[in-house]
Amino acid sequence: MRNSLRVAGIATACAVAGAALYGTGAATADNASARHTAEPQNIGVLVGEIDDYYGAYEDADGVWRSSPDSPYAKDLARIQAKAKKDIRKAAAHGSKGGAHGEKPAIVLDVDDTSLLSFDYEKRTNYTYNGATWDAYVKAAKRPAVFGMPELVKYAKSKGVEVFFLTGLSESQREGAVTNLARAGFDTQLDAEHVFTKNKATPPAYLSHCATPAKWECTTVQFKEGTRKHIESTGHNIVGSFGDQVSDLAGGYADKTYKLPNPTYFVE
Repeated sequence: MRNSLRVAGIATACAVAGAALYGTGAATADNASARHTAEPQNIGVLVGEIDDYYGAYEDADGVWRSSPDSPYAKDLARIQAKAKKDIRKAAAHGSKGGAHGEKPAIVLDVDDTSLLSFDYEKRTNYTYNGATWDAYVKAAKRPAVFGMPELVKYAKSKGVEVFFLTGLSESQREGAVTNLARAGFDTQLDAEHVFTKNKATPPAYLSHCATPAKWECTTVQFKEGTRKHIESTGHNIVGSFGDQVSDLAGGYADKTYKLPNPTYFVE
């Protein structure tokens, strides 16, 4: 479930280490007394802080962009520098990278890990809507997240296979693949390298939580199960990249890299 920066959602999305701004009590009608009594962060102020973090500006075409010298871009660069060192070391451990001769690989989420959705968040006032989001994805005009095409190029230069694992639906695959190519991701983007949520015909490796009749996989189960499948094909995932904790939880990766995203939260 995606929670955008709408009233309660913003509190979860932007709290430090995932702690809700409303405190630890569950704020429900049946448990009103558990609600934190301190006034939470003002949403208007918080939106301004997010703009500052991204170095938000509108280009000549009216598209909201992030500045390449913003705190956001600098945080990305630090994470990517560490990842490149780790990739180099992993690739140097023999020609294959795994204890049993598996080919080394990295796995990347798409939304706000590979492709930046900041313009959508600004245009919708940080409010998610399925129809507008679908149209935005299928327009395939998102810019790359700073430094990520270069990270992919670096990994491939070291003999590391690249996979994309996204919560986007199968019907959004074409838009995602087209956008990745346009944004400069020079790598294989076929169905064996880009994994989407196929709820109509879920793969057998997700049979513990998904059937054609009913999809019950959480984000963690979907991504964990897919990483396990990738490793079963003879790969060792040396790095998994995502902007959400749920992108990375569940194992089947030697290292994980959490990219910054204060605009929404995915459980």
